[in-house]
Amino acid sequence: MWGAVAVAAAVSAGAVVVVRTADSSGAGADAKAAGPVATHVRSTALHADGAGGVSLSRPDTEPFSMLRLSWDDPSAQVRGAVTARTRLAGSQKWSPWLTLEADDGGGEDAPRKGMRGATGAAWFGPSDGVEIKVAAGGTLPAGLRLDVVDPGVSAPRGMEAAAYAVAGESPDPTDVPADPSTSATTPAETTEPSVTASESVTESPAAPTATATTASPSAGASSTAPTAPTASASATAGPPSTVPQPPVVSRAEWQADESLNTEAPEYGTTIKAVFVHHTAQTNTYSCADSPAIVRGLRAMHLNQGWKDIGYNFVVDKCGTIFEGRKGGIDRPVIGAQAEGFNTNTTGIAVIGTYTDVDAPVAAKAAIARLAAWKLGQYGVDPLGKVTLTAGKANGKFALGQSADFNRISGHRDAYATECPGTVLYNQLPTVRTWAAGPVAGLAVKSLTGATLSGSTYLTKGAVTVNWAATTPASLITKYEVLVDGKSVVSKTGTATSAAVTLAVGSHTVQVRATHQSGKTATTPAVAVTAETTPPVFATEPALSLRTGTVDTAAVPVTLAWKATDTAGLKEVRLTAPAAKTYGPTVTSAALTAKSGAATAFALTAQDLAGNTAVASASATPVIVQETSAVKTGTWTSKTSTSYLGGGSLSSSTKNASLSWTFTGRSVSWIVSRAATSGQADVYVDGAKAATVDLKSTTTAYRSAIWTKNWSAAGKHTVKIVVTATSGRPTVTTDGIVYLK
Repeated sequence: MWGAVAVAAAVSAGAVVVVRTADSSGAGADAKAAGPVATHVRSTALHADGAGGVSLSRPDTEPFSMLRLSWDDPSAQVRGAVTARTRLAGSQKWSPWLTLEADDGGGEDAPRKGMRGATGAAWFGPSDGVEIKVAAGGTLPAGLRLDVVDPGVSAPRGMEAAAYAVAGESPDPTDVPADPSTSATTPAETTEPSVTASESVTESPAAPTATATTASPSAGASSTAPTAPTASASATAGPPSTVPQPPVVSRAEWQADESLNTEAPEYGTTIKAVFVHHTAQTNTYSCADSPAIVRGLRAMHLNQGWKDIGYNFVVDKCGTIFEGRKGGIDRPVIGAQAEGFNTNTTGIAVIGTYTDVDAPVAAKAAIARLAAWKLGQYGVDPLGKVTLTAGKANGKFALGQSADFNRISGHRDAYATECPGTVLYNQLPTVRTWAAGPVAGLAVKSLTGATLSGSTYLTKGAVTVNWAATTPASLITKYEVLVDGKSVVSKTGTATSAAVTLAVGSHTVQVRATHQSGKTATTPAVAVTAETTPPVFATEPALSLRTGTVDTAAVPVTLAWKATDTAGLKEVRLTAPAAKTYGPTVTSAALTAKSGAATAFALTAQDLAGNTAVASASATPVIVQETSAVKTGTWTSKTSTSYLGGGSLSSSTKNASLSWTFTGRSVSWIVSRAATSGQADVYVDGAKAATVDLKSTTTAYRSAIWTKNWSAAGKHTVKIVVTATSGRPTVTTDGIVYLK
């Protein structure tokens, strides 16, 4: 598609630029050592079709990654919508159609030969085919052409990982960097037919170096005086800032070819405001491609007749900051980022489009850090306002017109554009707050190792204080945990917790955060009491038999206890023979124990501070079969697997009896029950203790229906006597179970 082109250091109208350097590999070496990377810009003239629009389809082109439209008159605009798509290099897949921003909205304030108007540039990633359409919408500007950029191979892949470390933030989870081996945009297959266009390739010899009109040095624009600012040709190193300088990827590191524009940079005298931009490109790029994107932007701006990249700084979605226009990041370099307001301001552009989606936190945090540092060089409050005077008419402001701006403003405040996108623009109040400090949203979230009781935490002494803040970590210098108002531990701004040990007694705990500005924020005090007194078992654990179904492997028992604590009981845990947790007001539990074996039941009481006390009870349930009883009257043997031991005794004879003598502290009588079962009197040690009715609507076997407990083990005799209840005289029994 593209014809032969020439090598140029700057561009005049209609020129085609190839930026060429000695090393174009850009891979496999450290960015500083790799040297500049070749960046090729190629242009194709576009002409209106019969409907007054433009259409171009070229499925096979030389490689490129970025494109835009440009035209001769920088004050003109393309009225119709401009859409483009590209084919993923080495495939037959096409990207979705992307709308190009109608006007890139930047420009040099000083007149320059060969400056052109242009749409915003769009990054597609490595491509070898292109389609572009300009909807019919009026007269097209003269000299309309398609400009494409091959920015060369990106910096080594390791830069992507470094981006996160530099930014100090994690990227938005919806913006996970793509594999740089693929296109930044994932093209979709389409069957839309190509449209043929008229095209020509403009070729020219090396264009003459463009010159700039340089004004005499001046004190710069006053924040109140309505006079237009002027520029100086040089400046000493900038003053120190009140906040730390964030990490910045230098021009050498993103491999800019400094031979392409040899003009000296121009300087203002101060930085009064920061203008935030977006580059209006796709958001699905890989952060590993960010250096190539910056090289592409610079190439487009040079091709547009500017002396260098227009932005002072470029930020990607991972929060990596790139040096933009040359001249020194600490100096008030005049860019071409806010036409009419370039002097004594700085421009920060975020790679991507943020009209409908918000920029990732990492990118916004980088803007805040950078803006705070630049404004801090001149003692400027990021939350303040300033009066600026237009040094050039730009379609929104007339030459010499003054207006009030936020110290951190959106590009749209100074120029008729949507930049930096509606969503990002609406987030600028948050960015200003992050930049100015103090740390916002700071709160103690919890204390691990302590239990909240009412408004006071209780602990044995060792706790972990957990906190959170809404200000990004990269803007926070440090956190401190305060105990009773004194700092006891210090952590970095990325920390979210810290361990402290408290002495016995009552304390207050707070977290103090120091913003990079030096401003501090402190959480409300949290009351914490440290105490080491363990709970007390006021009633030691004790076991007794209870009613229920008896089996040799599961004899029903009750475990009873009472635990107390002066600071507040949290829970009582059964730790053996099984694990179960009971609330602080529970004093008994229905459990089971195996017959014929000693079972230990262990309890641990824990208070709200974490102190513990242990206690246990042990017993052996013993089953005594009916065949071991002393009998009187008539009893009939019965067999069934439903009975304990496979058999039982049954009697309908009045006053027939069975007696068992044992040594223990708890006993249960085991019987069978049915709708026809009768009643029996129970005697303990010769005295009548109860009359038990065995009638049941459902048949039940091995039922411990009656129990008796003593405070200590002793020798006892239990006797049951059949009462021969009228109509249902039968009593069937398995025997007894007792605890020894």
